[in-house]
Amino acid sequence: MINIQPPKADVTITQRKQEVTGDEAIIKPLYGFIDLHEIPRDKGGIIQFFNHSGELLFVGKARKLRQRVKKHFEDNVSPLKNHREEVYRITVSIVEDPMERDIYETYLINTQKAKYNVDKVFYKED
Repeated sequence: MINIQPPKADVTITQRKQEVTGDEAIIKPLYGFIDLHEIPRDKGGIIQFFNHSGELLFVGKARKLRQRVKKHFEDNVSPLKNHREEVYRITVSIVEDPMERDIYETYLINTQKAKYNVDKVFYKED
């Protein structure tokens, strides 16, 4: 039997209200997320979207992480398009190898039962 250990999160950002004080530059939030700059722009990996309760909503993979996270909030074809308001926390794990990204994505979808992933699902609901 193969034992898969999902990668640890390298970056975690949460939805928060922006505090403006004095001459501080205002960052335009994207669905309440103002720390997207912490997600690497040129790295590949796994993205996990969670709600307030810690329930896994969606797992995705990307060659360029920050760009893909933004697409999930802006695209009309994202599986999250009708559920963007539910997203409270995003974790990103850097995984450069495309084959490993595929394995981790499928593994997380099926072991954590990501709510809005509809493809790559191999478990059966009871």
